[in-house]
Amino acid sequence: MPSGLFALLDDISALVKVSAASLDDVPAQVAKTTGKVSGIVIDDTAVTPKYVVGLDPSRELSIIYQIAKKSLINKILILSPAALVLGYFAPWAITPILMLGGAYLCFEGYEKVHSMFSKHHEVHPESEQVKAITPEELEKERVTGAVRTDIILSAEIMAIAYSQVTGQPIVNQIIVMLAVAVFITVAVYGFVGLIVKADDIGLHLAGENFGPATQKFGRGIVKFMPSFLRILSYVGTAAMLWVGAEIIAHGVPFTSHLLHDLEHALANVPALAWLAKVLACGIGGLILGFLIDQVVRLVKKMRPSKA
Repeated sequence: MPSGLFALLDDISALVKVSAASLDDVPAQVAKTTGKVSGIVIDDTAVTPKYVVGLDPSRELSIIYQIAKKSLINKILILSPAALVLGYFAPWAITPILMLGGAYLCFEGYEKVHSMFSKHHEVHPESEQVKAITPEELEKERVTGAVRTDIILSAEIMAIAYSQVTGQPIVNQIIVMLAVAVFITVAVYGFVGLIVKADDIGLHLAGENFGPATQKFGRGIVKFMPSFLRILSYVGTAAMLWVGAEIIAHGVPFTSHLLHDLEHALANVPALAWLAKVLACGIGGLILGFLIDQVVRLVKKMRPSKA
């Protein structure tokens, strides 16, 4: 009996050691996964500030908190379990889902580029019905819109995160997925909060309580932020096209080989290899977004008009 107990304890001890050694890899896996989704993180960070523009400044952080909370809930309670279940029962579905999300990002990116260059038609106020909306309703509408966009990007993040831990023990998979969800959500929305309050920080530093150098720095922040937000919106659009096209390219053997060959040909200059890949994916995403837009327009035209 004692020998059987000691054997059982030895087995448990060995299992604990194996689990501990496996868990030691978790930080590295989280770091690797975070690097893989960096493009989507840039996109998410660049897109979100627009949802608080024009609202009461005192409500900005509250709105960002609401978006971040819903984003984290979606990642932890919906998207991570869905990725784990699909990975176990239908692993073949992960790539098509990723590619659908990539196509959506290309479409959204093309729409943004198109809106930048299209001519704005003159609007006749008398021909428009203006809908009255309260600040509370506008805030709710903005939060809903932000969460809708975020869930697409979050789904891409969690699917890519899962693709990096396939074959790992289930405990590792769960811990890495949860760690990625928390880390990315805190990083993205923490930075977004800093961005939208930067002008307030600048105004504070430009106050009389600080010296001339600090005041000048504060005024510089205030002047710089509108240009920064404009540049950020361009970066977000470019990231949509780049990330969406790269996701699709990796799901198609032919284009995946082309990207690999391109990177291999420029392997001696890593920065140039990365830039060439991003440029190729950006152009490809723009073309794909245009094609999807044309299909959407054709489908709308084919719909029977209501009498």
